[in-house]
Amino acid sequence: MEKSNNFIYIAYNKPLGIICTTEKVEGNIIDAIGHKEKLLPIGRLDKDSEGLILLTTNNAIINKIIHPDFEHEKEYIVTLNLPLRNQFLKQIAEGVNIGDAITKPCSITAEPNTRRVFRIVLKQGLNRQIRRMCNLFDYQVIKLQRTRIMNIKLGNLKTGAWRNLTELEVTKLLEQVL
Repeated sequence: MEKSNNFIYIAYNKPLGIICTTEKVEGNIIDAIGHKEKLLPIGRLDKDSEGLILLTTNNAIINKIIHPDFEHEKEYIVTLNLPLRNQFLKQIAEGVNIGDAITKPCSITAEPNTRRVFRIVLKQGLNRQIRRMCNLFDYQVIKLQRTRIMNIKLGNLKTGAWRNLTELEVTKLLEQVL
């Protein structure tokens, strides 16, 4: 399903190094996707992060998805340089002061059978939020991958590939934002 109400909605598995901008700079997301329509990214993933990002021709819904006041969930898998400490997980989940803001409480769980990997579900998207939260506790993020935005999952979409959202995905997405 490519179009819904004549709008296009796609899921893209952003690789490392791609910049989430529509500006004509080397490595921008628009050139990387190469879609024939003029798409706009819904939010951002920094250059050092990978994973799911949505793009659309429907600019009326972008702010309704990304603005922290709407508290839409975004899920990430994070790999750190050092083993996880329970106190770190507890404090991050409760919210921490990252300098210019206090993060909202979030869901966080250690990945089974790993020592340095956790899953985090945010309802806000501050600039480099996960990296800044981890840095407070002397961790460095080795890998950061977004796996879900609201009801849209990355699934087995290959790195650098994109797909059109299904009709059901678009319907559920629009129900949550309109």
